[in-house]
Amino acid sequence: MSDIIIRRAVREDVPTLLDIYNYEVVNGVSTLDLNPRTLDEWYAWFDSHQSEVHPLFVAERDGEVLGYSSFSPYRSKEAYLSTVELSIYVGREARGMGVATKLLEALVDHAWESDVIHLVVSVITSENVPSMHLHRKFGFTYRGTLHEVGYKHGRYLDISMYELLV
Repeated sequence: MSDIIIRRAVREDVPTLLDIYNYEVVNGVSTLDLNPRTLDEWYAWFDSHQSEVHPLFVAERDGEVLGYSSFSPYRSKEAYLSTVELSIYVGREARGMGVATKLLEALVDHAWESDVIHLVVSVITSENVPSMHLHRKFGFTYRGTLHEVGYKHGRYLDISMYELLV
């Protein structure tokens, strides 16, 4: 894990980040998106994560991007600016190597250093037990479950809500 570095994402990372995300769209339940995103959509997504409140980090080893994490707006109304929603995606070949831990640590550190961020929210599909465990390790508090909120891969899925006040 020590050879993994965390850095801000750059535009050249976008195709790899899209591949990581679209793998989950098609094969997983970490996102409830049903249709793969396009490169144009992902460049727009990248552009929206270039602020101090909504950063985008990547985990890299030997020049290879292994995963990414970001803060996104929780809601569009101005009063929600201090609340961010966390996302972490790790490429399938890099799972179990501590990548998600390093990415979450970078986001939590960023939140604590921010003059704007007050609350970090994470929405996790309820069968993603490793992610829930990781969030608890970093001090996130479980706040509830929405049952059968999404339908993917022929079944209904629950989501669990976690929060961290900073």
